[in-house]
Amino acid sequence: MKPSTFNRVVHTIFDRFLLLPIGAAIALVWANTAPEGYFRVAHRLAFVVNEIGMAFFFALMAQEIAEAVMPGGALHSWRRWTLPIVAAIGGIFGAVTVYLTWVFLSHEYSLTAAWPIACAVDAAATYYVLRTILPHNSAVPFALLLAIVTDAIGLVIVAPRALFIEPRVGGAALLLGAITLAAALRTMRVRSFWPYLFVCGGLSWVAFYWEGLHPAFSLIPIVPFLPHEPRHTDLFADPPDDDVVHHSEHEWHLIVQPVLFLFGLVNAGVVLSDYDTGSWAMLSAQLIGRPAGILLAVGIALSAGLHLPGHMSWRELLVVAFATSTGFAVALFLATGAVATGPVLAQAKIGVLLSAAGLVVALIAARLLRVGRLAH
Repeated sequence: MKPSTFNRVVHTIFDRFLLLPIGAAIALVWANTAPEGYFRVAHRLAFVVNEIGMAFFFALMAQEIAEAVMPGGALHSWRRWTLPIVAAIGGIFGAVTVYLTWVFLSHEYSLTAAWPIACAVDAAATYYVLRTILPHNSAVPFALLLAIVTDAIGLVIVAPRALFIEPRVGGAALLLGAITLAAALRTMRVRSFWPYLFVCGGLSWVAFYWEGLHPAFSLIPIVPFLPHEPRHTDLFADPPDDDVVHHSEHEWHLIVQPVLFLFGLVNAGVVLSDYDTGSWAMLSAQLIGRPAGILLAVGIALSAGLHLPGHMSWRELLVVAFATSTGFAVALFLATGAVATGPVLAQAKIGVLLSAAGLVVALIAARLLRVGRLAH
């Protein structure tokens, strides 16, 4: 392959955010052809990828949301940023209701233990699919906030240790020190992201891990102190790499995409031989229950006085509802903490994997509704 052709291929992969599905596809093939080797490698990589690498992804999402809620941003004002939170709660209620209804009607009550898995939304897949369809639309930060709130609730539900425990003085002090240092860097007008993320974020990560909180969310308390530049127009368009802040944003996106490749590789390997009632219940929960719950909750909230973000209509909302209907790698990750290894877990994982079809449904909906890049 010529260097120019290779460069075009690499650029296309990064521009279309294909590393996550590529990693997931490799994992799926590997797990079904050489499962012993796959699960051995996945087990060795799981901690570094899920506990450390994904902290940078969730921090990037939080940074995007922080810019969206600033004055002039797509989610500015409480009537706008509370709407995706309401939508997240509605989506969880819809997904869990459909899952449990299917299980009870099938009289397979042993499957009820897997209901927390239906709470997950794959924030990474949702983010990059919507950035492909709606790169300049406020639907992207709306979906991001919805996904992060949903996953945070799911993590609380399946946490191996209760979060409402007596806090350790050392962990709380370490987190306070990380936040204080981040505030000091902000006062000194440090505009590069990396001292915040690696120094302050490192202290916060240790504090979260020590307290039994999931460290993938450990950088989020540092995000409010990062340099922010609100984008009044062309939200989420790639800004020119003309200063320290924009240069850091570009580097951050480049770092996160290989992390997502590994995330898909580690979490998406499922042996496709144990599908049964739990698989179809989980698939229905994600593809039917969640979109229905989101749309119903948003309808009620709008009637109560909340507002959709600017430049976002019901057409975009419908695309968002389907884009957030996949649990995919995040749900697979949560599944190991929610259910013990066995047939229930195996059935649920296959249903979660099949829920990736929600992304395809989102693309089809965008085409039929003439939304974003698929309008023509």
